[in-house]
Amino acid sequence: MSTITILPAPPKKTNVYRGSKTTLCAGCGHNAISERIIDAFFELGIEPARVAKFSGIGCSSKSPAYFLSQSFAINAVHGRMPSVATGAILANRNFFALGVSGDGDTASIGIGQFVHMLRRNLPIVYIIEDNGVYGLTKGQFSATADAGSKSKSGVTNDLPAIDTCALAVDLGATFVARSFSGDKKQLLAILKAAISHRGTAMIDVISPCVTFNDHEGSTKSYSYVKDHEEPLTDVDYIPYFENIDVDYDPGTTVSVRLHDGSHVRLRKLDPEYNPTSRRSALNLLREAREKKEILTGIFYLDTSAKDFIEILDLVDEPLASLPQELLRPPQEALDEVMEELR
Repeated sequence: MSTITILPAPPKKTNVYRGSKTTLCAGCGHNAISERIIDAFFELGIEPARVAKFSGIGCSSKSPAYFLSQSFAINAVHGRMPSVATGAILANRNFFALGVSGDGDTASIGIGQFVHMLRRNLPIVYIIEDNGVYGLTKGQFSATADAGSKSKSGVTNDLPAIDTCALAVDLGATFVARSFSGDKKQLLAILKAAISHRGTAMIDVISPCVTFNDHEGSTKSYSYVKDHEEPLTDVDYIPYFENIDVDYDPGTTVSVRLHDGSHVRLRKLDPEYNPTSRRSALNLLREAREKKEILTGIFYLDTSAKDFIEILDLVDEPLASLPQELLRPPQEALDEVMEELR
């Protein structure tokens, strides 16, 4: 009599480049950025297990949970992600470092750590998911909000914006770019270029907040509902929105209508632009700001500068894997130091 061997069912195939299901608002630009990160790492064939993800606090800092599920993830204190990432990268230079931050996490409480990361040229892809507001604390202006812009409550911002790209170019980042979360083609190309760069690759991604962009003038805003109903309690309504997609040619300008009915003017760099001049990059960013345009593309690139690991002349073997006898000085060395200090 023949026997039949029943084999166990094969495990379900999982996409290791994806993460858990997003908990951000439907239509949030941050989710579109996560999708492009997934695409970039998948197309470049980088194993998620080689990646270390870093974030701070804020809506943006939740997004690393939504991609590269098998990578290492460290969620730092608000604004302190750069120093945590620096320590981890110096301890194990074999990791690929990816930092995801927000405009508040970077340009407000974290500005001090951000600028020192830039000047050190730390080998990291640093993405700022930039919506100009604090999404977790009810939409106050962040330091990147443009002067003259209105909050959900109708308050006008009187302060000038911090241009993180101009700051990055000026302080030493060797790859500086800006994109729009809805421009899939451009954002993917910039991400792939940044991943291939050695040094600090800083990308500011304009990512509209669907919850706090519905200020006065929107029929879905809190003020509109309050004026037209007699609610039992104060309730915010977060409507469902589709992702905003754009596709336009380099060297051209397009006006994009946001969920609240307002518009932003996006202009792509001319394909003949040479990103190797720091002066040209700063001039372009200033001109765009004067024209009230959001310039997108790779502004500055320097492939000759040493990164922080090369500057420190670290050994090839990751410090985290070195044995204790190589890291701890012998008693004779300590005695010699103490004797010199007498």
